[in-house]
Amino acid sequence: MAGQIPPQFIDDLLTRVDITDVIDARVPLKKAGKNLQACCPFHNEKSPSFTVSPEKQFYHCFGCGAHGTAIGFLMEYDQMSFPESIHELAESVGMTVPTTQSLAPNPAKKNLYDLLDKVSQYYVHQLQTHPKRAEFVEYLKRRGLSDKTVEHFNIGMAPDGWDNVLKTFGGNKEAIQQLNEAGLLSSNDNGRTYDRFRNRVMFPIRDRRGRVIGFGGRVLDDSTPKYLNSPETPVFHKGHELYGLYQARKANRQLNRVVIVEGYMDVIALAEKGISNAVATLGTATTPEHLKQLQRSAPEVVFCFDGDRAGREAAWRAAENALPLLGGNHQLRFMFLPDGEDPDTLVKEQGADVFNQMVEQAKNYSDFFFESLESRLDINSMDGRARLVEIARPYLRHIPAGVYRDMFEQRLAERAQTSTSVLQKHLEKPPATQNKIKKTVQSSSGISPIRMAITILIQHPELHASVGEFDKIMALPDPGVTVLAQLLETLHQHPHLNTAALLERARDTEHGEHLKKLAIQTLKLSSEELQHELVGVVKQLQQQALKLRHELLMAKGLSQLTQEERQEIQQLGAILKR
Repeated sequence: MAGQIPPQFIDDLLTRVDITDVIDARVPLKKAGKNLQACCPFHNEKSPSFTVSPEKQFYHCFGCGAHGTAIGFLMEYDQMSFPESIHELAESVGMTVPTTQSLAPNPAKKNLYDLLDKVSQYYVHQLQTHPKRAEFVEYLKRRGLSDKTVEHFNIGMAPDGWDNVLKTFGGNKEAIQQLNEAGLLSSNDNGRTYDRFRNRVMFPIRDRRGRVIGFGGRVLDDSTPKYLNSPETPVFHKGHELYGLYQARKANRQLNRVVIVEGYMDVIALAEKGISNAVATLGTATTPEHLKQLQRSAPEVVFCFDGDRAGREAAWRAAENALPLLGGNHQLRFMFLPDGEDPDTLVKEQGADVFNQMVEQAKNYSDFFFESLESRLDINSMDGRARLVEIARPYLRHIPAGVYRDMFEQRLAERAQTSTSVLQKHLEKPPATQNKIKKTVQSSSGISPIRMAITILIQHPELHASVGEFDKIMALPDPGVTVLAQLLETLHQHPHLNTAALLERARDTEHGEHLKKLAIQTLKLSSEELQHELVGVVKQLQQQALKLRHELLMAKGLSQLTQEERQEIQQLGAILKR
């Protein structure tokens, strides 16, 4: 929060500050039922539509839509910065803001983001000044990268040597521990600690907000490993992050399409040729979390794979992971490069126009799906077409109900040369838990179940204590589930948070404004009824997530399962029978 003010302090501050005192000192308020009101200070009006809720510690104008917490009010009304608003409120209740500037300059106290940014700057500086930088500079030029592109991606250099970063940033035990937490050090069996990245070209990995969260390093020769990534850390989870997404969002005011490629150099080489919408996974297959993040960034995602067997297998894994996300307003497509080519070599040899043309000609998801299945069968025979239906059946059940699934089934019927009515007899319907939940919740609330649960938590955080297990719901494809799970986890760890504190924790996030809108929605249910709604929604979501995991494992076929997965199936089966 504000980069340097601990969020725990802001939580405590908002439990001690009364928003009515803050606003009433600037805009006189009058009692109106359980709330207070006034003419809005942010637009001209004759009758009051500006309301302040002491219970939620939140203000809202029904006229112009202005809304927020005490912090937001000071930022809007007094034109203060975020830190200035914090200091103003803290002073009013006798609290001292523990910003990092007021602490001793101890590396162990630094935020991991701050440390990683400083190390990134160090690597860049080494590429500019190190006595042995020439071979690194020559390598980048040989790869066709201009100084502008090198600067744009903040490419740097980790000099040869065991302890360059350790000596520069590890001045004491606390600092060394911080470097370890950031994934910048390694240790051998003898207990010796040394730099993880040595004699490598360094690529800083940034999150959606542009913060450095880790690094990828490439050797200059053919030694192994060719690429080395940061390990999992408190701020870096490779299954969730995409290299180049920050730069792509920065380069395109409106990102209409994202192309997923394999590695750092593919992203950078494409950017060098003016193709600024490419991203790369970080040494892992495309995960559902990657896809969710991409679908929030652009309406179209194009997977770019090598045309060999490994590329086709990787494409199929991506297609499997995408099944629960199909439909809606997003489009997924697949393109395959000629054998022996990758985006880096192709764009250098044939130019950006050829690459862009291949992107335009990429296959739709359904075309790739059916071509992949049919390649295993003799589709010209009745036996082969019957087998196609059997193979497709476990996949189709994971596509969300809707127009897209209906059209998908129609396409399958056409390929199998049968009718949809015959096909329907042999296809299982997709999980209907969402529809069941909707029926139970809409009878009293009129809004979707997940939205209802989020609204209840935002307006009545104390009700989180009545919720049981929710650890598996993140696997569900609905984007609202992620927000719901984050709220539950936050309240589980910090049960004292009020509405204002939750909203401030969401400030500057992609769903922050949406949560503010939910905070002002009217809930016409009693506290007991709200608790019942919340518990019921989360319980059914948890059950649906377990069922989804069980079905995905079963779809793989017993011969393809690991021993751990077989045990997991048994455990899930026992749970689902209860």
